[in-house]
Amino acid sequence: MRTYTITHKTGDWNDVPVAPIDTRLWTQEVDISATAQVCYDEHALYVRLLAKEKDIRAEETGRIGVPSKDSCLEFFFSPNEGDTRYFNFEFNPALCMHIGFGTCRYDSARLLPKPSANINPEVIRTEDGWELTYQIPFAFIKMFFPSFVAAPGKKMRGNFYKCGELTEVEHYFAWNPVDTPTPDFHRPEFFGQLIFG
Repeated sequence: MRTYTITHKTGDWNDVPVAPIDTRLWTQEVDISATAQVCYDEHALYVRLLAKEKDIRAEETGRIGVPSKDSCLEFFFSPNEGDTRYFNFEFNPALCMHIGFGTCRYDSARLLPKPSANINPEVIRTEDGWELTYQIPFAFIKMFFPSFVAAPGKKMRGNFYKCGELTEVEHYFAWNPVDTPTPDFHRPEFFGQLIFG
């Protein structure tokens, strides 16, 4: 199981550790790579995901679109150790957003937060792909996990993913390996460890 340290926010992504989303799953080799970074302050988690991919698909839109059909970057995490519930944040380059909450694929409910939730996703197209940044306010997490506190030494579990179900070449990548015979990111038993620094 891989471990990632969530550092305190410094204002410069160059000071934040990089997690490679480099475990190819279920499909053939494809010229795509991705990375993840997460940091925090007293208010929120801040997430930055980058993908290098030539053929970007971004057709899903709206509040009920399915970003995983397109070029998609995802962050799944379970805020409290010993609690099997987790969030899944999924975005495509058109900022189609899917936020889910549950214990597995079959009981995950889609959440439709209001703009006041302050997720504030942004996408930048780069020379060789795209970059996604957003925040997850602790006030949002505490609606579901009232005892949640972000502090040095606090441990969570989670995984970062890159996928594209209907892209020119279907692909699935993960930071922490997922040992299933068919594509399924909703498997918290394969999450890695996230530790607040």
